[in-house]
Amino acid sequence: VGFQKILTLTYVDKLIDDVHKEFRDKYRNEFQQKGTLGLLNSTFDFKDDFMRLLREAEESSKARAPTVMKTFEQSQKSQKTVKCMIETRGEKPKEKVKTKKNKGSKKEGTEAAVAAGKASAGDKQPSAAGEKEELTKDEILQKNREEFFKRHMKAGEKSRSPKPEAQKEKGKKPRVWDLGNSNAKVLDYSNSATNGSVEASPVEEFDPDIALGDRNREPGRLYDLEYDSDDEAEEEKVIQSPLKSSVKKGGLGGMFGMLKGLVGSKSLTREDMDPVLEKMKDHLIAKNVAAEIAVQLCESVAKKLEGKVMGTFTTVTSTVKQALQEALVQILQPQRRVDVLRDVMDAQRHHRPYVVTFCGVNGVGKSTNLAKISFWLIENGFSVLIAACDTFRAGAVEQLRTHTRRLNALHPPESHGGRTMVQLYEKGYGKDAAGIAMEAISYARNQGFDVVLVDTAGRMQDNAPLMTALAKLIAVNAPDLVLFVGEALVGNEAVDQLVKFNKALADHSMAQTPRLIDGIILTKFDTIDDKVGAAISMTYITSKPIVFVGTGQTYCDLRSLNAKAVVAALMKA
Repeated sequence: VGFQKILTLTYVDKLIDDVHKEFRDKYRNEFQQKGTLGLLNSTFDFKDDFMRLLREAEESSKARAPTVMKTFEQSQKSQKTVKCMIETRGEKPKEKVKTKKNKGSKKEGTEAAVAAGKASAGDKQPSAAGEKEELTKDEILQKNREEFFKRHMKAGEKSRSPKPEAQKEKGKKPRVWDLGNSNAKVLDYSNSATNGSVEASPVEEFDPDIALGDRNREPGRLYDLEYDSDDEAEEEKVIQSPLKSSVKKGGLGGMFGMLKGLVGSKSLTREDMDPVLEKMKDHLIAKNVAAEIAVQLCESVAKKLEGKVMGTFTTVTSTVKQALQEALVQILQPQRRVDVLRDVMDAQRHHRPYVVTFCGVNGVGKSTNLAKISFWLIENGFSVLIAACDTFRAGAVEQLRTHTRRLNALHPPESHGGRTMVQLYEKGYGKDAAGIAMEAISYARNQGFDVVLVDTAGRMQDNAPLMTALAKLIAVNAPDLVLFVGEALVGNEAVDQLVKFNKALADHSMAQTPRLIDGIILTKFDTIDDKVGAAISMTYITSKPIVFVGTGQTYCDLRSLNAKAVVAALMKA
């Protein structure tokens, strides 16, 4: 029993149960008479019984002899002959023949007619059966093969009819989706040979509700992020929790302890705040705040509160939480605020286009959010030229072309005095992105466009050649606004992306004062619920504002950052 890992005994459990029952039944009377204390000095003669039980357990657990497999001669398969396994043509196996009941007079009539037909050929059947019995196995197989080939040759001759069939149309027919666009000609680029500079996209007919979403919105307005916070309920829980714990202690001591904890009679020390700050740090990391930034935030809050006298009827938890909320709001509201509409109007007064460059890693939604910003600018009365500078990713130019066509359908030239509000400037694939951006800006200046939106290829922050190309594009064209597009899904990766993008722009820039990232677009915000820590990480590491927030798939799903709403979501338990 003590060395089960060395020697595994299968009968141990049964032996213990049997010994327990035998001992209990044998000395039941003594237990009842002497009691527990009387049994301590008693002796029990149980050795013979134990050895008997042990032998029985060992004998019952002896391994049984393995079952011997049947030989082939003992199996049912050996009883079958080769002759009974051969199925000749025209004969049905005996096992599959079943008698069927008559299901109607019509069936009986047809069976009678078939029987009469078979009766005429009855004389030939015995002789054929006799021949088959005399044939060997190889001769039967050869005969079956000849009949098989004859039958297929006749079927091939019947299929060759003199009448010519209608020729089928060559080519693959496009699939028509239930919720898709029925206008297939608009999507056909097979005969398009245009790879020119500017494309005046044809107007496309489609349901505006799909592209716009909310039709009751105010055109041109950029709404703030909304979040229903439960701050009041949380504060009540925080204040009530020490009350309940102190009341449980009971008596006057618990009441005086409660008052002493609430009334502001002492200053905060690091030892008082450390447990609360540790919980706050774990909470921030769980909400996607980068771990390094969460530690720095808690350290700054601790230094700010150390030595501060708490207010009346406040707890350490509520004081630390309030200080952390104020620090987070301050981080999300940088000193420099980007007002795109004001800057565009200022560029108009100087008779030049306002240039915005989008950059970021792969798959974060640069092109999609560029289209949303285009729609927002058009609704505010500004004309937009989209520069397709992503000459690497397959389908990038076609994606922007589709967005351009959709935007022109939502805002046709007839609604703007015959003026096309959005155009696409593209030179195809494999070209120099910096050169295309320069040509697009020059074209926009000559044609009187208000805004140029430059779409760039996605690139990882560790790819030195691509980061050098991005720094060249920004240094050569000197855009008014450089926006970094980042996902709200990332955690620690947000810090690495922004630090390395800024470092690459600084290292590879030819100017003395290198141009860095001016603002941030936070995308896929509708996929994270209350895990909004990426917003804190990005603004903390760069001190740059979040200019736009992407919240969906329609053109109207673009919001401005509401710092208090984000902090409320971040502090939610």
